[in-house]
Amino acid sequence: QLQLVESGGGLVQPGGSLRLSCAASGFTLDYYAIGWFRQAPGKEREGVSCISSTGGSTNYAGSVKGRFTISRDNAKNTVYLQMNSLKPEDTAVYICAASSYPYSDSLDVTDFASWGQGTQVTVSS
Repeated sequence: QLQLVESGGGLVQPGGSLRLSCAASGFTLDYYAIGWFRQAPGKEREGVSCISSTGGSTNYAGSVKGRFTISRDNAKNTVYLQMNSLKPEDTAVYICAASSYPYSDSLDVTDFASWGQGTQVTVSS
């Protein structure tokens, strides 16, 4: 069974940075595109960023473009989300997921079959 475990969340002041990690267990990430999503209380799950299996293609939501960077280290079986210039509206549970389409960078939630449990990110002064 595919297992994804997120880490790196926490409390940060506006303008600060965090790096989230998504580690795979029980399978090799090499064959999967990986997406980051977020869900704030009372809001729908929102696609944040996605990276193809090779890392050759990336996609970002407009609200995070220029502030967040997705990357992957297949040797470490891990995908990262570097988040800079954080804003209070970035507060949410961040969840990584594995896509059924390895060469895609789509953020269509229906493309993703395996999901982690999430890590809380709170941006507040």
